[in-house]
Amino acid sequence: MKKVFEGEGTFVEYEERRVKLENGHEITHRRENPTDLWWRLKEAIKGKKVKIVVYGLEESEG
Repeated sequence: MKKVFEGEGTFVEYEERRVKLENGHEITHRRENPTDLWWRLKEAIKGKKVKIVVYGLEESEG
């Protein structure tokens, strides 16, 4: 196996919010936006047989 891609960052931006409908009900609206990291990985692995391992980075506070 050889390294095809290496990157770091947020893979998909995720937003969730409560929306009130006209009939008074509330639903949860979820929205996902792929980031530049997502697009670069997609292009790097397109058409290849790959094994992907993901590590979560600790987010620093403050």
